[in-house]
Amino acid sequence: MTAASPYTILLANPAIATYQQLRVAAGLSAKSTEAAAKGLPHSLFAVQVLYGDAVVGMGRVIGDGGCFFQVVDIAVLPAHQGKGLGKLIMREIMQFIETEVPQSAYVSLIADGQAQDLYAQFGFRHTAPASVGMALKR
Repeated sequence: MTAASPYTILLANPAIATYQQLRVAAGLSAKSTEAAAKGLPHSLFAVQVLYGDAVVGMGRVIGDGGCFFQVVDIAVLPAHQGKGLGKLIMREIMQFIETEVPQSAYVSLIADGQAQDLYAQFGFRHTAPASVGMALKR
């Protein structure tokens, strides 16, 4: 962001309650406290966007640290959407990918709705028909 921007970046996992609230407010599925407490510490990379002291956006990278990586939890509060924060989050994630992820690694994500347009700007492409995303929801 520019020097005049009211937003700042924090490279750290969000607090559990913040994570849960931001996911739901941004239209993502709810995660239990147990799930968030188990999962967040295993992030390979996490970025938060702050507006003052309030977390208004986030994103994470998870995976095995060598062969497979997945971009997850890209979320921006509705009141702060349309201000380039998704791109800001993805730029931070791409910086991590470019500097820390081995050349032969597979980096994937699941794009909800029009988010695919954002991810395409960073080089992500549809995998179908060669492969399709599948999920087992619990």
